[in-house]
Amino acid sequence: MNLRKAKRVDEIGMILGLMFRTRKTRPLLFEFSRDTRIAIHSFFVFFPFKAIWMDEKGKIIEQRIVRPFTFSVRPKKPFRKLLEIPQ
Repeated sequence: MNLRKAKRVDEIGMILGLMFRTRKTRPLLFEFSRDTRIAIHSFFVFFPFKAIWMDEKGKIIEQRIVRPFTFSVRPKKPFRKLLEIPQ
């Protein structure tokens, strides 16, 4: 996946993520200023998506498929970037 094709999200986008969007949405790239282990959820996301957690250099730390209406998903290690790709 080319990160340049992903839409970088602002603060509002970080709150909404893929909620209320369709599968045809561009992948979303979340960038954080420091390492975090914040959890994500998929409430009001009506399709599965791939979550890819990366370090500050873009190296993949963990990835998994998140199903619709999942309460909480958190990687095992801290990350700096998160890419959400509609499936």
